[in-house]
Amino acid sequence: MEKQQKSQLEFIVLMASLMSLVALAIDALLPALGIIGETIGIINTNNNQLLVTMIFLGLGIGQLLSGPLSDSFGRKPVIYFGFAIFIIASFICTTAPSLEVMILGRILQGVGLSAPRTISVAIVRDSFNGDYMAKIMSFVTVIFILVPAIAPALGKLLLDSMGWKSIFYIQIIASIIVVIWFAIRQKETLKSENKVTFSIKLFTNGIREFFKYKQAVVNTLILGFVTGSFLVFLSTAQKIFGEQYGMVDEFPYLFAAIALTVGVSTFINGSYVVKFGMKKMVALSSIFFTLVPLVYVLLFYNSTNPNVYILLSFFVLLFFSFGFLFGNLSALSMEPLGHIAGIGSAISGFISTIIAVPIAAIIGSFIKTTAMPLFMGFFITGLISVAFVQYCKITKPSFLEKPK
Repeated sequence: MEKQQKSQLEFIVLMASLMSLVALAIDALLPALGIIGETIGIINTNNNQLLVTMIFLGLGIGQLLSGPLSDSFGRKPVIYFGFAIFIIASFICTTAPSLEVMILGRILQGVGLSAPRTISVAIVRDSFNGDYMAKIMSFVTVIFILVPAIAPALGKLLLDSMGWKSIFYIQIIASIIVVIWFAIRQKETLKSENKVTFSIKLFTNGIREFFKYKQAVVNTLILGFVTGSFLVFLSTAQKIFGEQYGMVDEFPYLFAAIALTVGVSTFINGSYVVKFGMKKMVALSSIFFTLVPLVYVLLFYNSTNPNVYILLSFFVLLFFSFGFLFGNLSALSMEPLGHIAGIGSAISGFISTIIAVPIAAIIGSFIKTTAMPLFMGFFITGLISVAFVQYCKITKPSFLEKPK
């Protein structure tokens, strides 16, 4: 029993490490956005957020390939290929002379990271199902959250001591360590009899199968809106705390406090999701996620930013609800797709990302002198999410047939 528990703990930490490379690639760069923008000649500082949103675009595109490929050739070979692309892309970023080349590098970083990010979910789905899968995903997310909590501080340390390029070099080193660990310790989870021939038909059949299940589709849409609002915060947090509040040096620690809030709620979710169920957790947390920004808008509409501690309190409450949404929504969207876990994860990830990126770009463009547009965006996306949750409750379990 003790050996099994140690094995499961290592599995959770390893899956979290695969996912965490995405957070490292995004969050460690946040303190350096302004300096990188100056170095590569960005005139409009609002374009700095493209260095964040474009990696998400790459993640969305890359998932359409990495998922189906993993269903054909196995989970491990595709992850190796993704890491290779990520390392090459990271070197492109360090030598980028302009915004266009940097965007290319960030998109390719996202394409490369889409493999470990997407396939790690498929590996969890290969190994577990039901509410227990949600429990494992929650504990994976708890460990995963530690990276965004410390990444900005690490990025600031590297920026001050060795310059912004060192942030990309650390990403390369971390990816090499994780891929070696993964290669040695993780077995292939896709059984030989479940492998399918890679073809265009694999895509079309996978898409057709995905859209049979209302649970998969609706929870993917909710995940897209929630991720979109989260992405707005990631891409504008440095601007809000650094420029609007003048707290450049304090920003990494404020970000860490907010990120750790997600870790706490995710841990609580992992402890209670089996008892109460994923659907109830999502229903309650989506309402909470909508009410918090509504209160902020009502209190501070047509006024300047409040005291930073008041703003931080609202962010903490919002991100507390995130911890109950991410893992459960991912698990709910994947629950009926165990028979197509690879391409199912890819389609779900692609749809949620393609929804999230435009939302982040649109809302982010309005954030200039106050944080109000961010909270209005939170409220709108939350309201849509609540509507989808209620739609799930009052309609039949599936669109075309009952889940298998």
